[in-house]
Amino acid sequence: MKAACFQGTGEVRPARRPEPCLLAPTDAIVRVSMAGLCGSDLHPFFGREAGLDSGTVMGHELVGEVVEAGSEVTDFKVGDPVFAPFSTNCGQCFYCLSGLTSRCEQGELFGWVQQGVGLHGCQSEYVRVPLANATLKAVPPGLDQGQALLLGDNLSTAYFCAEMAGVTPGGVYAVIGCGTVGLLAILAARQLGADRLIAIDPVAERRRMAESLGAEAFDVGERAVQRIGELTAKRGADAVMELVGIPSAQELAYRLIRPGGIMSVIGCHCTPHFAFSPVDAYDKNLTYRTGRCPARHYMDRLTETVCSGELDIEPFITHEFSIDQCEQAYDVFAHRKDGCLKAVFRFGD
Repeated sequence: MKAACFQGTGEVRPARRPEPCLLAPTDAIVRVSMAGLCGSDLHPFFGREAGLDSGTVMGHELVGEVVEAGSEVTDFKVGDPVFAPFSTNCGQCFYCLSGLTSRCEQGELFGWVQQGVGLHGCQSEYVRVPLANATLKAVPPGLDQGQALLLGDNLSTAYFCAEMAGVTPGGVYAVIGCGTVGLLAILAARQLGADRLIAIDPVAERRRMAESLGAEAFDVGERAVQRIGELTAKRGADAVMELVGIPSAQELAYRLIRPGGIMSVIGCHCTPHFAFSPVDAYDKNLTYRTGRCPARHYMDRLTETVCSGELDIEPFITHEFSIDQCEQAYDVFAHRKDGCLKAVFRFGD
């Protein structure tokens, strides 16, 4: 099969890989029809995260069709259209039952193989899905592939971010980073009742989209600090949603937040130290909330909301590529060329 494979920092190339096979009776094999390219894929691509084996199939966002199912897969049959979160889950352990599916005791991340151990990703024609009964979700009528793909990661993560921020009507909230998840976090915050949102991003196209979603957008932090001061009698934002994952974003989040506020962090920080100290956090009575989104839990919660049209997520996918174009796709997405917001690989006709 064709797949987008990691070869080293800055190198993802198309390659031929063996088709996956069932390794356990709870596995399913899915023929992929659409796979997403996510900001998390850029961590190993840029070398911010180390350890990924050369030859690993990339990707963790998928929509497709079941083509083979293990003997213990009872909830799906061959031919079923399905989508999945970015990590597998059993649905039965303490964490799954409490809604924290991203910390399943048996869970694995798609697209991460280190020293030969792990699960290959879905930027490929086929993918093996362990724990298929609980991991997969059927694509319901009325949900298109792009919507399903965003539900499996970006939209779920954005909603998780807004809920961690404690968004309620009447508050003032900041969003740092207006990539796909940041923009969807604005959309989620609006649905939760936010009417005062300040967005910060250096890319003009993203600021324009943030404004179209109801936020005031700024290109630099100083102007955002000033505006939030005007809106809050200089207290600061009630919560800051930080979706970048670099020290300067963390430092800006601290500056924007009021005493007693919440910092909701989705940006994956790979540096070993915080940009502010424990004393700084103490001096602001800061609540810091972060972690991997339990996407499978949110998929169940949000699918009907998307199907009903309450959340319009259609415009967020801007670029489509074939798997043979994966080098170009990573270059365009990683370097935000051609106004790229969200890129996907499409398979088949």
